[in-house]
Amino acid sequence: MRDTLLIALFAFLGAAAAGLLGACVLLLIRRRSLTAHLAVVSGVAVSAMLAGTLAVAQAMFLSAHDLTVVTTVVAMAAVVSTVTALLLGRWVVARSRDLALAARSFGDGGAFAAPDGPSTAELAALSRELEATSVKLAESRDRERALESSRRELVAWISHDLRTPLAGLRAMAEALEDGVAAEPDRYLRQIRTEVERLNDMVGDLFELSRIHAGALTLSLSRISLYDLIGDALAGADPLAREHGVRLVGDRVEPVPVEVDGREMSRVLGNLLVNAIRRTPADGTVAVTAQRSAQGVVLSVTDGCGGIPDEDLPRVFDTGWRGTHARTPPAGAGLGLAIVRGIVEAHRGSATVRNVTGGCRFEVTLPAAQG
Repeated sequence: MRDTLLIALFAFLGAAAAGLLGACVLLLIRRRSLTAHLAVVSGVAVSAMLAGTLAVAQAMFLSAHDLTVVTTVVAMAAVVSTVTALLLGRWVVARSRDLALAARSFGDGGAFAAPDGPSTAELAALSRELEATSVKLAESRDRERALESSRRELVAWISHDLRTPLAGLRAMAEALEDGVAAEPDRYLRQIRTEVERLNDMVGDLFELSRIHAGALTLSLSRISLYDLIGDALAGADPLAREHGVRLVGDRVEPVPVEVDGREMSRVLGNLLVNAIRRTPADGTVAVTAQRSAQGVVLSVTDGCGGIPDEDLPRVFDTGWRGTHARTPPAGAGLGLAIVRGIVEAHRGSATVRNVTGGCRFEVTLPAAQG
């Protein structure tokens, strides 16, 4: 038993010395290829066995003949293990190089495609992560392109919408200044109308800038949707009468919500104005509010005839107005973007879908607790 312990001790000391030397070598070549690391690890394993054997032989536990036999066996094992390590290292390096080339493609704006053929579990996991990252980058690029397109359209439409009333205001002001206005009072009323419209447009731009900058501060309070919608319908009634549109709000449940009353009144006002302007005379705009599994759903249904399916995803984009809404009073395409921004600030969502004869805008808000 004592001899066995001594043999184990000498073998451990010899193997430890070889392992320490191998660790130093690995430290020195830590920036080199994986093939070199595998070759060193293979060499350390064989050297540790050989060093332990020599240590045991020096302690007189092995004869010269036994030492020769063991050394020959270890040498053959060293050759096989080194060749295996080199082949494995070259294969892993080749797979890593293929993966690097594939990763370079989506870094340049393309899509990542994992290299064909088998690979280690780690490289396969890395490929899956790169694929997921590639998808996210593609989605991000698409969003950026859509936002840039919306900004360009917004600038173009705002410029158009500002140029027309400003030119009219200038002409009316010059006519009044020169004393050639046939009806000064009518000119003054028209100037006031144009100024109010420009003021509304500037207000929408300011509101949208606060939303995009994350500076929209909400003052939440417990409000009944019944009262909120009633006030909005009363405010939109004159515009509805002017357009010959009937407002209906008889399916509104008195559901309590915790919202910013002023901002939600703006949401309802924008939705109602949008619906009234898109609904032909003798049409109906219906407002409903009811509980659902997601919270509280408030909907505004108009008679616009529907929105093309390809345009539905863009309805809430900044500056989007549709192809038929190029001139006032359609506005600058900010109303629905403001609606989405305010609703999302309330941890809700805004959607739109086509229904028979028109479309329905739905705003989902969290229900008030208790």
